[in-house]
Amino acid sequence: MSACGNHPCGVRKGVVGHIVVGAFVAVGLAACKDAQSPLAPTTTPRPEVSVVTLQPQSVQITAELPGRTTASLVAEVRPQVTGIIQSRLFEEGSEVKAGQALYQIDPASYQATYDSAKAALQKAEAAVPTVEAKVKRQQTLIKTNAVSQQTLEETIASLAEAKADVAAAKANLRSAEINLDYTKILAPIDGRIDKSTLTPGALVTASQTTALTTIRKIDPINVDVTQSSTNLLNLRQAIAAGRIKLSGPNVRVRLKLDNGTTYPHLGTLSFSESNVSESTGTYTVRAQFPNPDRLLLPGMYVRAVVEEGVADDSFLVPQRAVTRNTKGEPVAEFVDKDSKIEERVLNVSRNVGNNWLVESGVAAGDRVVVEGTQLVRVGQLVTPVEVLIDETTGEVRERGAQSKGKRSTEFAGNQSGSKSGVTR
Repeated sequence: MSACGNHPCGVRKGVVGHIVVGAFVAVGLAACKDAQSPLAPTTTPRPEVSVVTLQPQSVQITAELPGRTTASLVAEVRPQVTGIIQSRLFEEGSEVKAGQALYQIDPASYQATYDSAKAALQKAEAAVPTVEAKVKRQQTLIKTNAVSQQTLEETIASLAEAKADVAAAKANLRSAEINLDYTKILAPIDGRIDKSTLTPGALVTASQTTALTTIRKIDPINVDVTQSSTNLLNLRQAIAAGRIKLSGPNVRVRLKLDNGTTYPHLGTLSFSESNVSESTGTYTVRAQFPNPDRLLLPGMYVRAVVEEGVADDSFLVPQRAVTRNTKGEPVAEFVDKDSKIEERVLNVSRNVGNNWLVESGVAAGDRVVVEGTQLVRVGQLVTPVEVLIDETTGEVRERGAQSKGKRSTEFAGNQSGSKSGVTR
């Protein structure tokens, strides 16, 4: 047997094995100690979410309705006598005044008729004094029985007939005078006149179907818009429930033009129809606008923003914060007092610019999440960061605690301008 197989060599191998095992155990204990070290992270960092703090405010309730402009007065010019047009006395497309001469029809035949009627009147009037004198003489003679009663009565009847002839002649003269005046066609209203459909030398007839021209009064100008009966019912129910207060008797109306610009002049609500169309379920509302620069012309497509009322102590939630759940209900995520995410179902009534007008589901001081909802879940702890929303674009404009509380103040300021309001 070799020396290695003796007892001393075997002892050496056992010692070495114990040393190796001890080393592994020491390494394991060191790893456990390092894992329990205070410097090792114990929790994951909280995700940041952008929030807006909600505050109650007064919101102007408006309805943005499609419509078209119409002239406040329209008059189609037609001849009232037959004849040949001698001349046109206006410039096409210009402004005319009521009573201004537009056309001259050849008056020769009407002048002759007038002169004849005037002569007939003179003849009738000349016969009256002779008959009157005859009646007076016979009334004197009848006292001495120089004439009979029948003769006197016949003479009195002749006097009445002569006076009737005078009255008829006056009426004929007046009719001839009217027809003569009608040879000069006058403007019935103030306004802008269209092109002429006929030229001098054309034959026109009394009360013809073709109008010679058309005059439209476009200052002021009307805007006819259509409103759905559903929105009307919702508005009246909200007023009855006290959620909305009426703006007053003179409802103001703003106008958005087809090119996206806002009309500089405010209008007023003129009237609304008392019946709803059976085919469309809508009714017509008319507003009237000043048009001193003649910027608006009849037939233009516009959108009228009608200020219907004011909703006090209302909450506006940014549209970017609201989504729909599986039931189709509008929901939003909020950060509670413990900095945890919670989801709420909101009662949304309508949009206000880039916000939703919420009637229930929120309270003063609630923090609604506007960014970061995809990275968090309900019940998760988060770090809320206050942001400021641009009311024009709906995008986040400022971040940090310094923007806290600015949103409601900015929106309240916008309410007095032309960019705020509720649309439907």
